[in-house]
Amino acid sequence: MAPLGIDEVDDETRQLFGRGMTAPDGSPLNIFGTLAHHPKFLKRWMPFAAHVLSKSTLPARDRELLILRTGFRCASRYEWGQHAVIALGCDISAEEIERVKAGPDAAGWSTHDAALLQAADDLHDDARVGDAAWATLASAYSDEQLIDVVGAVGNYHLVAFLLNSLGVQLDEGVADSLGR
Repeated sequence: MAPLGIDEVDDETRQLFGRGMTAPDGSPLNIFGTLAHHPKFLKRWMPFAAHVLSKSTLPARDRELLILRTGFRCASRYEWGQHAVIALGCDISAEEIERVKAGPDAAGWSTHDAALLQAADDLHDDARVGDAAWATLASAYSDEQLIDVVGAVGNYHLVAFLLNSLGVQLDEGVADSLGR
């Protein structure tokens, strides 16, 4: 499904695009241009997506580790590519981004980071965070943060389902670095 351009959408969707949903050249990012085929869906999904990405109680580093692991497990090239770029600005090194692919048992993760990756895996595999990851996260997080963990992974599962099913192409300048 090809993304719609700014001149192909209604005024309300055009206003949504003006809220940080565009590339440097002003065109809508491919995910948003594609979802613009269903403007009511896009409009209603955006408040939750904005919460997860910018209003969550999670530290940005933790959020991005969850998103990267979810993108990897869902084989979502777009999700992985976009968030690999975002992660670099959130105290995650290029080496750590690559290590996310190896999962929570890879050498070098702190106990907390490994629990985040395990939580993403548990939710992907079993639709619930396992006891071990939950206990580790609960020792450091508030109840709100625990809910935000599940919400982040759940949102990015939905995003991966959409991206993969609709065939959303990488935006210009985003590397195809998923390696699958």
